[in-house]
Amino acid sequence: MENSATLQPESAPMVACTVSRDVSNFDLLIEDMEAELGESWGDLTFEDAEAFLSQPDANTLEFIAVAVDDQDEEALVLIGNLITTAIDKGIKVILIANEVSPAALHQLLRLGASEFIPYPLPDGELHSAIERIRIPEAVVPEVAKTTLKTMGDRNGVVLPVHGLAGGTGASTFAVNLAWELANIDGENSPRVCLLDFDLQFGSISTYLDLPRHEMVYELLSDTESMDSESFIQSMQTYDDKLYVFTAPPDMLPLDLIGPEDVQRIMDIARSNFDYVIIDMPSTLVSWTEAVLAQAQVYFTTLEMDMRSAQNALRLIRALKAEDLPYTKLRFVLNRAPKFTDLNGKSRVKRLAESLDINIEVQMPNGGKQVAEAGDHGLPLAENAAKNPLRKELVKLAASIYELNQSAQTGQ
Repeated sequence: MENSATLQPESAPMVACTVSRDVSNFDLLIEDMEAELGESWGDLTFEDAEAFLSQPDANTLEFIAVAVDDQDEEALVLIGNLITTAIDKGIKVILIANEVSPAALHQLLRLGASEFIPYPLPDGELHSAIERIRIPEAVVPEVAKTTLKTMGDRNGVVLPVHGLAGGTGASTFAVNLAWELANIDGENSPRVCLLDFDLQFGSISTYLDLPRHEMVYELLSDTESMDSESFIQSMQTYDDKLYVFTAPPDMLPLDLIGPEDVQRIMDIARSNFDYVIIDMPSTLVSWTEAVLAQAQVYFTTLEMDMRSAQNALRLIRALKAEDLPYTKLRFVLNRAPKFTDLNGKSRVKRLAESLDINIEVQMPNGGKQVAEAGDHGLPLAENAAKNPLRKELVKLAASIYELNQSAQTGQ
């Protein structure tokens, strides 16, 4: 393909360009661009793009797809300038990265790329990215906007929730525990925030029917510039009682943020809220230690199956190997047997003994109502108040609240 957009036929005005050192290194990108745009796109090297973006012909571009790999890290300044120039001209940027270091990726994303896609391209992902950049950014409904004033006078309790395996109910537990705490004491309920730190598959926004917006990504990309006001403005409110920091709109690398970023967010959250509930990714990352260090209790959800048992052992072993405070772990058994199920109770006891742990929190099976509440974007309290799972969450929230009140009063 020619390196200049001016060679495109007039019948096919160019609406996009790939920009790379050598586009032949991204053959899947070529295929997807042809499938999406036919002949209405061009290919430019980094040097050609620098010149082309200053020409009037660039005004027809909707977006550029900047494709980089590990060999391009020496040219980050040039690539960064191209991204900035494009954005200044109102041209959207899709960043495609193959084996780029986290530091380099972070640097490029901070410049304002509209979309990020890892390479090799997942099926349909370029199509989805193009669709997203062609629609206006979702506006946060007035009802979801927060009017909370910054206080900075709190010393919040940090309660992370970490699923030891998929489907163990970690996000459901986090959402509903946060909601019950936010409603624990009528007119004098504590300030509660819920942080979704699963940057890739976070579902808190779905469970509370809240939109995701770019402000979250912007804050995560530059936490050094963050203050209490910008942090709270990036949040949304559910029913004016629970303050939610959703996962960003796009699937991002978990190492986009580091321990220092997470520490800054937690410090500001703790200074403005009484309880900070964090929905963690199931993966251990570089900043897991920072969260564990701040946590008063670190809830880990599991089920009565071999995968949960093995992952519990592996987690404990990993924390011990790094001399981390594994004693903060509080194991939460999801879909626990009923009180009358003596055989099930015996199995729970054997599981705890085999793992050498205490299973202090047992959550009953809430059945279909739990999935329905998530699909409807409602806490269990609003969708199925008499659900057995909800009743246990109320008890747990009350226990946490009373314990914290006692600690504050020294009783």
